[in-house]
Amino acid sequence: MSATPVVTRFAPSPTGYLHIGGARTALFNWLFARHHQGKFLLRIEDTDKARSTPEATEAIYAGLRWLGLDWDDEPVSQAERAPRHTEVAHQMLANGTAYKCYATKEEIDTYREAAKAAGRPPLFRSPWRNSVEETDLPYVVRLKAPQTGETAVEDAVQGSVTWKNETLDDLILLRSDGSPTYMLAVVVDDHDMGVTHVIRGDDHLTNAARQSLIYKANGWDLPVFAHIPLIHGPDGAKLSKRHGALGVEAYRDMGYPAAAMRNYLARLGWSHGDDEFFTTEQAIDWFTLDTIGKSPARFDFKKLESISGQHIRSMEAEEILSELSKFVAAQNGPGFTTSQVMALRAAAPGLRDRAKTIPELLEMAHFILGSRPFEPDEKAARQLDTVSRGMLKQLTSRLQNVDWTAENIQEAVKHFADEEELKLGKVAQPMRAALTGRTISPSVFDMMEILGQEESLARLEDAATGEAVPH
Repeated sequence: MSATPVVTRFAPSPTGYLHIGGARTALFNWLFARHHQGKFLLRIEDTDKARSTPEATEAIYAGLRWLGLDWDDEPVSQAERAPRHTEVAHQMLANGTAYKCYATKEEIDTYREAAKAAGRPPLFRSPWRNSVEETDLPYVVRLKAPQTGETAVEDAVQGSVTWKNETLDDLILLRSDGSPTYMLAVVVDDHDMGVTHVIRGDDHLTNAARQSLIYKANGWDLPVFAHIPLIHGPDGAKLSKRHGALGVEAYRDMGYPAAAMRNYLARLGWSHGDDEFFTTEQAIDWFTLDTIGKSPARFDFKKLESISGQHIRSMEAEEILSELSKFVAAQNGPGFTTSQVMALRAAAPGLRDRAKTIPELLEMAHFILGSRPFEPDEKAARQLDTVSRGMLKQLTSRLQNVDWTAENIQEAVKHFADEEELKLGKVAQPMRAALTGRTISPSVFDMMEILGQEESLARLEDAATGEAVPH
């Protein structure tokens, strides 16, 4: 652990939802900060007033909260810090590391066209760079960047990356209306917030070269840069809308537990040996920058489902109840009654075995949350033909005097099947259809113990008399 406390930041633009790539970036910053007992800060880069909205800012907060990524200190608004950004630009003017450029757009365009025609890079070289003359004309403030040699960034993921300074222009720090540019604002904010590690997508790698020049011009220490590969879709192309859901809230609404999303997102570009399934506590303990890969990760829904299923199977009964309650509340559904809560708690071990998402858990819990008479779905209805209904009628009378435990119920049903020269499954499947209206459920006998004798026999009776079968 370094002597300087680790400070990371997540700095999204509030122009829409928190997309999955941004969520992964936030997670890596959060894991690294928590691993080092440092700070994870949040900055909203809301300088684009035309596109930034309070609703989008709240969507980012909500997405981070759902993922369980808590931030330290109050979120910073980049727009509100514009006076500080301007102050730094004027300090740079005074120090000679920046200059006023009065070139018009037409002059800049003409210069670039001439450079292209001469086979030179179309970088604008301002004639005002070394001028001491001032006029009353509009001007921008430009960084006086080095024009020879190289700029190197020692990246914690990408390694040493260099750019020839002749390929880097004198970037604008203040626009002609006096407003600060993104490049200046990011550097000033990161410096003032004490950010020690800038962990972000590798589409910002070239920005690191330009921003490092602003750090050096002000005599500030550079943070550690770590540029992580972007997430690609299953087809290897950059993840986009055509690949499906992108917003964090979409995955929440599809019913993936937050712990599963943290696990899966962590594995998109980072690894700890061959471990695929792990807890958040383990991820915090293991996370380092040197185990982030350089190649883009591919988003795979099947792998997400697999990891989600493992997390659900690892949950205790109270966690299952909590996940179900939160999901139903988010869908504006009715809360659970006291009796349903008791039944769900008892059923939790059986519910979680086959479910990969929260909606699948709810579907498995249909026998608890539904009400009589159960209307079977198409597959279940086929199990409740005339022969099966007659069999259920006989069976119901046999179960009247059973000591009501799953083991005793199973023994009684097995005895009935033997007498009728039937396999147990031939009896259990119509029972499942009668009890749940479905062909897939937890163990029939476990369900019957949870439902109790009166309710179980009433459902079997409904099916036996045809009340549960649509006509």
